[in-house]
Amino acid sequence: MFGIGMPELIVILVIALIVIGPQKLPDIARSLGKGLAEFKRASDDFQRNLAEEVRSLDEKERTEKESAADPAKRDLAAEVKAYEDQVAHEKGAADAVPADKAGQKTV
Repeated sequence: MFGIGMPELIVILVIALIVIGPQKLPDIARSLGKGLAEFKRASDDFQRNLAEEVRSLDEKERTEKESAADPAKRDLAAEVKAYEDQVAHEKGAADAVPADKAGQKTV
């Protein structure tokens, strides 16, 4: 991990045992372990969030490139809406009774 082998780790543990003492060493090791575990969880969460943001930005960029490359796709929704409005307007005009025939009866 940090280039520390087994002999170096044993030397560090012996020095810690001498300096800290056998009563406090397990408590300190437990606290250190909990702190490292919390740091690892936070680091994993950060990496996961960063990867999600990069993925969403790539997807957004890809869709923008596709829409810029094909203007028909970009304007398709607007064209469909305009066509629907035109059909609704024509249908409404056909259903309306002309003013000159409003008073006449058909036989």
